[in-house]
Amino acid sequence: MRDTPVLTLIGAGLVGSLLAILLARQGHRVELFERRGDPRRLGYEGGRSINLALAARGLRALDAAGLRDEVMAETVMMRGRMVHELGGPTALQRYGRDDSEVIWSVHRGRLNLTLLDAAEAAGARLHFDTRLAGIDWDGNELLLVDADGSERRHAAGLIVGCDGAGSAVRAAMAARTHLGERFEPLGHGYKEVAIAPTADGGFKLEPNALHIWPRDAYMLIALPNIDGSFTGTLFLASEGEPSFASLDSAAAVASFFATEFPDAVGLIDDLTGDFFRHPTGLLGTLWLDRWHLEGRALLIGDAAHAIVPFHGQGMNCGFEDALTLAELVAARGLDDPAALFASFAADRKPNADAIARMSLHNYLEMRDHVDDPDYKLKRLVADELQRRHPGHFMPHYSMVSFSALPYLEAEERTHAQEALLDALVAGRTDVAGIDWQQADMLVQRFPALPASAHWRAAGVQAGI
Repeated sequence: MRDTPVLTLIGAGLVGSLLAILLARQGHRVELFERRGDPRRLGYEGGRSINLALAARGLRALDAAGLRDEVMAETVMMRGRMVHELGGPTALQRYGRDDSEVIWSVHRGRLNLTLLDAAEAAGARLHFDTRLAGIDWDGNELLLVDADGSERRHAAGLIVGCDGAGSAVRAAMAARTHLGERFEPLGHGYKEVAIAPTADGGFKLEPNALHIWPRDAYMLIALPNIDGSFTGTLFLASEGEPSFASLDSAAAVASFFATEFPDAVGLIDDLTGDFFRHPTGLLGTLWLDRWHLEGRALLIGDAAHAIVPFHGQGMNCGFEDALTLAELVAARGLDDPAALFASFAADRKPNADAIARMSLHNYLEMRDHVDDPDYKLKRLVADELQRRHPGHFMPHYSMVSFSALPYLEAEERTHAQEALLDALVAGRTDVAGIDWQQADMLVQRFPALPASAHWRAAGVQAGI
């Protein structure tokens, strides 16, 4: 039997390290290159990371890698959004029906370390401090630059670009063929602020929630960590008033937070220090028409479809990419990589485009609508329709976060369900007077939900 090609993965972040695990455990030769140093030796560099929300799609991939229990030990359950209204009450809006429908806050750095250890244990060869400077397509070689600046060439094998939104693999592919690349900046950025634990290691806020301070054109969120701290993130326009550009002094920052997030000010130990020490992250959506180059290179994760973080699906979508690709490799082998890559893109690209659109829409919802009475009323009606017709109706957030329903199908069903909800609540301020008989008849016209909409990660419950 002839040797199968080496699978050369570029980027040892979350998606690259997970893919390395899945492929190496199938017996493939896997080499993983990362331009940064080994974080297991150097420590994880924080300061610009939005905490991650692990949901059903990500859990499926971790199941396949045999890592769910190990990762779950590092997570904090989030039952829903704890909404902090300006000058008003604080209230929890559950994500799902009960504690079987929750998401999990996980620290990016800790998760990456776990995945790297598992990739190495599975047999993948890891190369750190190695930057991809280009690809010699004719010679099928990687052009690499080591930490000391020395240049070298390395046999490429089959290349998978897992190297994020600024992908060097994508740049090398674009030099060879037209990818139809478009980047749409959001016009908003983000900045991290830290909420430390209490003196005895406890939480300063309710730990089992994603805290959100919605303020129409901007917002502050905070996600819990297992050490009692919270990672806070301010989302704000890049230019204008207010904006990151206008908050150019300690006094301006202090005044802005005191006015807009007064109940958060006392929680942040070093507000102005964090604000000016941490960089401002950029947000936007990457769209590509083409994800692969013949049977030679493929893009996955953020390298193919970077999205804004407002549905908590960036990591989950990337993990679903890795699982899908690994399953295709297991089923079809590597004898025809061109067909393999084309099948992967045909499956994943429509779904990645759908979650990109839904993530943009969810930013408006989180910023502008979570404290809106009409939004709250529609949530109540949606929950009741799911209770009455679990085989035909599932709220939007549940389809995205608590099922394995393809993103595109979730998007299409959401449009139909939203039209129904709008009609049912039109002119109403509460559920009294809703014609439930008519609602039942209309919901029954929806196609039955497939089995993938009812996927559950067994054992993922509060406290497990």
